Amino acid sequence: MDHSHGPSPAIIFDIMFGHQRTAALRAAVELGVFDKVGEGPADAQTMATRCSASLRGMRILCDYLVIMGLLEKSDGIYRHTSTSAAFLDSRSPMCVASITRFLSAPESTEPYNHLSSIVRNGRTSLPGQGSVEPDHPIWVEFAHSMAPMMAPMAGPLGAIVLDGQADANLSVLDIAAGHGLFGIAVAKQNPNAHITALDWAAVLEVAASNAYKAGISDRFTRLAGNAFDADYGGPYDIVLLTNFLHHFDTETCVGLLKKVLAATRPGGRVATLEFVPNDDRVTPPTPAAFALTMLASTASGDAYTFKELAAMYEHAGYTSITEHPIPMSPHTVVMGVVPA
Repeated sequence: MDHSHGPSPAIIFDIMFGHQRTAALRAAVELGVFDKVGEGPADAQTMATRCSASLRGMRILCDYLVIMGLLEKSDGIYRHTSTSAAFLDSRSPMCVASITRFLSAPESTEPYNHLSSIVRNGRTSLPGQGSVEPDHPIWVEFAHSMAPMMAPMAGPLGAIVLDGQADANLSVLDIAAGHGLFGIAVAKQNPNAHITALDWAAVLEVAASNAYKAGISDRFTRLAGNAFDADYGGPYDIVLLTNFLHHFDTETCVGLLKKVLAATRPGGRVATLEFVPNDDRVTPPTPAAFALTMLASTASGDAYTFKELAAMYEHAGYTSITEHPIPMSPHTVVMGVVPA
């Protein structure tokens, strides 16, 4: 914000109307606005017809999308921006429109209605362990909706954990597999890798479907259950803990890492994918802001710095702990090696 002309309340009003932007994007996705504008530039009446909506409603929504920078308008005609064409039109292989279902779902947004109470109490207002309660249905929606957002991270993570072992016979455990894309990426990069995906049974249906689409079903095994209670089997050469540790406190994370270490071969690699803020906890903005998501939705989770994650790995008995920021992404891969 430019303070060169003195203080302004504009940023405050902009923040207070943030819920309108969320609602407008979700409505546009639900109505198919971005797909329909992708059929060709159109005026409000044509868009209303294409989307089976009222003229008044469509004109106001499309104008608001222009104001937000998600459509362009010239002489009454709406067109894609480069952003909406790439990320919101389902014709694009980079489309992430489905994330609106998870990120704006009532289960995701409701706790923020009680944020002052959550801040006082230091934990989510959701019952039990919040979003990590056993068999929480939100993770099925996550597996369906968030795959497009996570897909760009899967390939780089696979390359990091394989560490040049593109043909070796490898046994891989994918804990809290969700959509399964991370384990699938390892299997696609190494034709001799076998993936065991651990998650709730309903979530594994989504992962198994993605494994089938990727052509690796013959190297994909389901392990239904809780990461803390399940018998992992093994030993494994590689274990993935993607977007999982941030849901829990340090002691719980160290305990889980010890359990993983016991199921991994000496010299094996254990990688976590996380939002990792700098030590100041306010930069970079996206991974730093993720701490608020954990405050709102979990009993004790956080966005951990690399120093904190490295200390967890060390306390659990790992060596050679390294961090690998993924380019053009808010995520970082942190990897530890099981001592020989």
